[in-house]
Amino acid sequence: MFDKIIKLSVIHSKNLLRSGTLVGTFKMDVGTVYSQPEHQFYHKWAVLSDPDDITAGCKGYVKCDIAVVGKGDNIKMPHKANETDEDDIEGNLLLPEGIPAERQWARFYVKIHRAEGLPKMNTSIMANVKKAFIGENRDLVDPYVQVQFSGQKGKTSVQKSSYEPIWNEQVIFTELFPPLCKRIKVQIRDSDKVNDVAIGTHFVDLRKISNDGDKGFLPTLGPAWVNMYGSTRQYTLMDEHQDLNDGLGEGVSFRARLLISVAVEILDTTSPEIICSTDVQVEPVSNISESATGKMEEFFLFGSFLEATMIDRKIGDKPISFEITIGNYGNHIDGVSKSSSVKKKKKEDENQEEENELIQNSSEDEADEDADLTSVSSTPPMKPFITDRNYFHLPYFEKKPCVYIKSWWQDQRRRLYNSNMMDKIADKLEEGLNDVQEIIKTEKAFPERRLRGALEELTIGCSRYVTLANKDVNLAGRTKLDRERLKSCMREMDSMGQQAKQIRTQVKKNTVKEKLKLAQNFLQRLRFLADEPQHSIPDVFIWMMSNNKRIAYARIPSKDILFSVVDEETGKDCGKVKAVFLKLPGKKGFGPAGWTVQAKLELYLWLGLNKSRKDFLNGLPNGFEEIRATKTGHGLPPVTLVYDMKQVFQLRAHMYQARSLFAADSSGLSDPFARVFFSSQSQVTEVLNETLCPTWDQLLVFDDVELFGEATELRDDPPIIVVEFYDQDTVGKAEFIGRTFAKPTIKMCDEPYGPPRFPPQLEYYQIYRGNSIAGELLAAFELLQIPFDAEEIRRALIAVHDFAVPQIKVGQGGRADLPPLEGPTDSERGPILPVPLGIRPVLSRYRIEVLFWGLRDLKRINLAQVDRPRVDIECAGRGVQSVLIQNYKKNPNFSTLVKWFEVDLPENELLHPPLNIRVVDCRAFGRYILVGSHAVSTLRHFIYSPPDKSCNNWASAAKLMNGYMVLTNGCSQARSSPSFSSRTFSRPAGDISVNLEAEPPIRKMDTVVKLDANEDESDKEKKKKKKKKKGGVEEEEETDERVLDWWSKYFASIETLKENLRSQEAAQAEAEEREDLEIAAEAAEIRPDDLHLKGSKMKERFKEKKSSKQKRSHAADSSEKRPPKARVDELVVYNKELESEYGNFEDWLHTFNLYRGKAGDDDEHALDDDRIVGRFKGSLCMYKVPLSQEITREAGYDPNMGMFQSIPHNDPIHVLVRVYVVRATDLHPADINGKADPYIAIKLGKSEIKDKENYISKQLNPVFGKSFDIEATFPMESMLTVSVYDWDLVGTDDLIGETKIDLENRFYSKFRATCGIASNYSMHGYNIWRDPMKPSQILAKLCKEGKIDGPHYGPGGKVKVANRIFTGPTEIEDENGLKKQTEEHLALSVLNHWEEIPRVGCKLVPEHVETRPLLNPDKPGIEQGRLEMWVDMFPMDMPAPGPAIDTSPRKPKRYELRVIIWNTDEVILEDDDYFTGEKSSDIFVRGWLKGQQEDKQDTDVHYHSLTGEGNFNWRFVFPFDYLVAEEKIVISKKESMFSWDETEYKIPARLTMQVWDADHFSADDFLGAIELDLNRFPRGAKTAKQCNLDMIRNEQELPTISIFKQKRVKGWWPFVARDENDEMELTGKVEAELHLVTAEEAEKSPVGLGRNEPDPLEKPNRPDTSLMWFLGPLKSLRYFIWHNYRWLILKALGLILLLLMLGLFLYSIPGYLVKKILGA
Repeated sequence: MFDKIIKLSVIHSKNLLRSGTLVGTFKMDVGTVYSQPEHQFYHKWAVLSDPDDITAGCKGYVKCDIAVVGKGDNIKMPHKANETDEDDIEGNLLLPEGIPAERQWARFYVKIHRAEGLPKMNTSIMANVKKAFIGENRDLVDPYVQVQFSGQKGKTSVQKSSYEPIWNEQVIFTELFPPLCKRIKVQIRDSDKVNDVAIGTHFVDLRKISNDGDKGFLPTLGPAWVNMYGSTRQYTLMDEHQDLNDGLGEGVSFRARLLISVAVEILDTTSPEIICSTDVQVEPVSNISESATGKMEEFFLFGSFLEATMIDRKIGDKPISFEITIGNYGNHIDGVSKSSSVKKKKKEDENQEEENELIQNSSEDEADEDADLTSVSSTPPMKPFITDRNYFHLPYFEKKPCVYIKSWWQDQRRRLYNSNMMDKIADKLEEGLNDVQEIIKTEKAFPERRLRGALEELTIGCSRYVTLANKDVNLAGRTKLDRERLKSCMREMDSMGQQAKQIRTQVKKNTVKEKLKLAQNFLQRLRFLADEPQHSIPDVFIWMMSNNKRIAYARIPSKDILFSVVDEETGKDCGKVKAVFLKLPGKKGFGPAGWTVQAKLELYLWLGLNKSRKDFLNGLPNGFEEIRATKTGHGLPPVTLVYDMKQVFQLRAHMYQARSLFAADSSGLSDPFARVFFSSQSQVTEVLNETLCPTWDQLLVFDDVELFGEATELRDDPPIIVVEFYDQDTVGKAEFIGRTFAKPTIKMCDEPYGPPRFPPQLEYYQIYRGNSIAGELLAAFELLQIPFDAEEIRRALIAVHDFAVPQIKVGQGGRADLPPLEGPTDSERGPILPVPLGIRPVLSRYRIEVLFWGLRDLKRINLAQVDRPRVDIECAGRGVQSVLIQNYKKNPNFSTLVKWFEVDLPENELLHPPLNIRVVDCRAFGRYILVGSHAVSTLRHFIYSPPDKSCNNWASAAKLMNGYMVLTNGCSQARSSPSFSSRTFSRPAGDISVNLEAEPPIRKMDTVVKLDANEDESDKEKKKKKKKKKGGVEEEEETDERVLDWWSKYFASIETLKENLRSQEAAQAEAEEREDLEIAAEAAEIRPDDLHLKGSKMKERFKEKKSSKQKRSHAADSSEKRPPKARVDELVVYNKELESEYGNFEDWLHTFNLYRGKAGDDDEHALDDDRIVGRFKGSLCMYKVPLSQEITREAGYDPNMGMFQSIPHNDPIHVLVRVYVVRATDLHPADINGKADPYIAIKLGKSEIKDKENYISKQLNPVFGKSFDIEATFPMESMLTVSVYDWDLVGTDDLIGETKIDLENRFYSKFRATCGIASNYSMHGYNIWRDPMKPSQILAKLCKEGKIDGPHYGPGGKVKVANRIFTGPTEIEDENGLKKQTEEHLALSVLNHWEEIPRVGCKLVPEHVETRPLLNPDKPGIEQGRLEMWVDMFPMDMPAPGPAIDTSPRKPKRYELRVIIWNTDEVILEDDDYFTGEKSSDIFVRGWLKGQQEDKQDTDVHYHSLTGEGNFNWRFVFPFDYLVAEEKIVISKKESMFSWDETEYKIPARLTMQVWDADHFSADDFLGAIELDLNRFPRGAKTAKQCNLDMIRNEQELPTISIFKQKRVKGWWPFVARDENDEMELTGKVEAELHLVTAEEAEKSPVGLGRNEPDPLEKPNRPDTSLMWFLGPLKSLRYFIWHNYRWLILKALGLILLLLMLGLFLYSIPGYLVKKILGA
């Protein structure tokens, strides 16, 4: 899929001349897009190039978004507030990171030399027919090679009937470099009359054969052999595994090898002889020598099968054998094909070898005498034994069959050694990182130490690699890629080692997670480097054969079993016994069929040069005898190994419990049991009914397990235990749930049974079902050796010499040495052994209280509505049921709120089982139908810990609560305390010291709460004076209260949001710098015991730092940045949903999604959203029983409510919901013109409002400024949907996107999200208090609910709440400006700091605007834009709220700008006088307002100015609509004549003035221009002399003025233009006067354009040089005509002369000729 090409083409529109010709194209593959961050390119420019003309360069740019979304991916739109940087094309090219903007054309040469080992592609019958007719035996395949790259294909010629075709051709692609297509696909195909089939496919990944670093290299490969894998080699007409040959899925057999090479050359497009088109070319190339790919060596592969178990019973009980192949060697079907051309000794040997194989397998003893050539590639067939209901095993007890194969390959072992070294380093690193993650997950101590250790190992590994790779041998057949790759690998590894060393010093407790990420990047880099692009030895395949059919296979990379004398270079499985699981080939192995294990082998493999084969048996477990095929052949490898020593063990499997199992029944539960396999035995636990968290608490004992090999070997690498889980069905076969693997801890006879290793700890093992996770198993496994008694051993030794197979049994004294087993304890369970005490976790009694609130959005089940649902809660086999909801439609809430149950759970929280919530619908006749279920995987959020006595101090409460979710009124914040919002920073604990009654602690809160209202008048006066003194620098006036509206507040808040983001970034950078310094200081090694001290000190330091920084940034906010800004009350703008800021408002009411009963087996395809069938609202609280007395004795404690005291009642409640929609941004275009006509629709329950009339035309960033009121009844109508639709003139309106808000959680939350609390209280104006309850009433209510003391208002502006004192102003102005005493400010200051109140405090939701992403159900996961809005809710039983705030978009105000151009000076002179040669210019000035170019106005012309001076006295008049607050001009115009309505644009207010030189007969010449931003432009100079370029160059430093404040300005401004070097030069000066009047003023005193009435300007006094035109008309005419057309005139004269000459010549030639002829 990732190789599919995305191609963008731009084509000329269909007009007659060039209908549909291509302008240019751009290509990239899907994989490139997917590997981008967020899987997308957003607003990027694609460079177009012409495929037919590569010399042409860039043909233009297309701006586009491309996203590739996989199942379950979420695409986030990058939220861009400012669209300015997008026009920077070069900076926003559609290219991945690190690719240069200017890409060059390059040729990609793929050379195809030859292939070998091709399979038959035709039936033998056909061959025999042919042979009969033609009389010769032909090879049955007609191969050719097809190469695909970046959407183009090239093919070589077809070589008729050849298993070893030789092509020597190259395919050439022309493509931009670096290409945006990552892979070249090379495919050998068989040409056939009917249809061509693929024989094998190979992908060349360009990233692996090139390096883009400074010392990098262009893609290069080979010449090297690539191996192709695919379906099995038997030819069948309908090949079921044909997909494998096309490169999809993992190949199950060797198909062929192909010798190819790849090279790239960058083209010089300027050279003349270049071919312009990008079509694929195919040319012949010369042959390459044999040795180019390396020297041929004889390799030897040995394998021994120690055990074959878990063979699927479906196969049937025919004898089973195993076949091993490497390439075509050892293959039964076609061995190695004959080659007519290359008659080498080796080939003949092979042909003989085929016959030998047959003899070999028919009987093991009578082999040919030419014994050293034979290979034995398969084990003798054997009848399987039954293990249990599902599996067989083969009786390989003492006799272990062996296989061995000789093969010849080019010796390219170095490549594999290189990969092995890196793989080993990577494996070690991966193991370390997994440990660290495990430590973090289980919250054990010191993850940082383990990470340091892992990085240390990495550093050592890298340096060792560099030393080993340095001894690089100059082997024959080393390609350019080998050399370059080695260099770049060494560089990479070296730098990685250095970086790891550096990072190691920076690993601290608080940086572990981010450093872990860096270390994971190392891991990816290592894995990428280790993947060798040039193959050498093909992979080894193991096939299980039964009844001559190939059943199942395993594929083992040859590098993993390759031998080397250097330990690091050896493959990780070489000479080791490994467990290998066989799987079904191809498509059969996908889905449920592939979940069953076909067979499990314990297999020993060794591959190496035949020369060094003496060590091939070294890794086998000791105590065997070799039995060879013949008596004579001593040099031969053995055919069988016979073990005469074996160890006897007892395996104890302590199966404690499983959790979160896959729900296999439609009831959403399973009836699970586990089956444990070890060696050739299996045992089963009991079946537990109806649970997903079975606690079996069962010990399975396997006696007499025989294992072969040495004690130490077994201890280091014990055999694998397989545990499979099934769901017991009453009828039919048990259904497979999943499987996990474990390794036991081993105790040998001579070791004591005691700590640290014994008794073993319970561990979690992930259960897999295919690729998905199906739960976890909590268990422990121990393997205990049973000692022999001496007598037996003596007898056995005597028997050995007579070659009898010894039968060593367990002696009498055998079992006594093992730790004793307890008998079955539970009489009910029968003979089941429980897990012994030292291993079983310690249990204590917990009570789990459940708050049942209600059910929401239940979908239909089997087409029937859910009517009477009930919730069942189950944990560890105990549980509780809610009451029935009698009528779900009428009231979906429960009538009884709290119920509880008691259960025994482990003390260790990590071992707590999940809790299951199931919803069933009670139908008639006692039937129950499962609606959905939810598993709460971890209960720790819900553990209640009682508050300390010292809990009055907020700090200690916070420490106590930290990390726990607490659900009562004795709690601090919920688990997601609101993050720092843009206004108040919640302080780190312990930051505030409180002097109880002494003096009010004045905190930085003052900066927030101080009101303008009580500023003294004198203060204001002083301010004003100050401002005047400063001169022009500060010309801001006090903002007039009347001009301020809600939008002023909104824009001020957005500024604040941006500032806060900036200061946060700055603070982060600062913190990082500091940390670096600390690390440097700490680089000196730390002893472990110092760590604690240092850690805690650092923490304190960090805390201080944090708090001081916040204080600082706050101070900065309020003092440094404010003065230039008028003081406007602000609200908080969240650039995300309010929910994410306040933990989904789940402070006490949680929402649990219910999933449909049985998960589909195609788990990967079933998106979770599709499975959600409803939501359960409620909560949990668990605590150890008994609870301390204080809580239950507390006043007002209601025993029925348990821990859920003071929770509101859940009866239906009527609410007025007021939705304010401010604006939408970045909407997805819905119309063809790339725009949309959005309007708002709101739905709540049954009521729906569509604001269709007020759609906004052609806008992707519409400002709505609307509010809507809807009445609703919770809980029936609690999901509010706000949608944005696109209005269409014809047809239905399309949904652009919608956002859903759960109002109920907001309404009941203690964060009080009903109506945001403003930062200031005022009774009138733009900041009027919205809530029907005044701050003092809210405060009183909160105090009463929280049972805290207060509020007590004291004199001097103080208020005391729960031993905290707050201060604030006490006066307020009403509409008439009268001052009144009030307590509201004081109450509000407490509410704004409510999070500081002990016990009940939390951050109350401030007055805010939230930004919600819009999503469209048809395009899941892709954001369609964002909506800024907020919601207020008012209960109907309270006083009614006031009218909604007016947030309607501001109306622009009409203004008129009058510009008088008085004079110009020093305008550059363009024209030359014909006679006198003096320079002059005919000057005029042009002006317009930005966005209104079509309404431009020109002065008259001042002719023939010799000094650059011009006099005009000319007036321009520009009327315009202006938004004062946004400083933008508003223009409404129709986009085209077909537009239905006008589109509104907002553009900055800018006046452009230009000076031109007028020409009568040709286009006027542009001389210079100036653009003035009417809000901020430099003051004009007093005289022309003082006017210079600096006024524009240093615009930032100079004082600026605004025409909207000054109203009238006169002065000189410079005109500038850019010269050839793009430098600014002064081209003139203009004296102008700007006068701004409002529309009303303009009506009262109108003025004329130019010098017209009314209020005309006097005529300019121009010197008489400008009258030349009248005085010397001829002169002027000459001047104009000659000046402009002299070349034309000269050319015309020349032409006339030539024509005259020609005419004369033709006229006189006849006479002349006659004269000549007559000889006159």
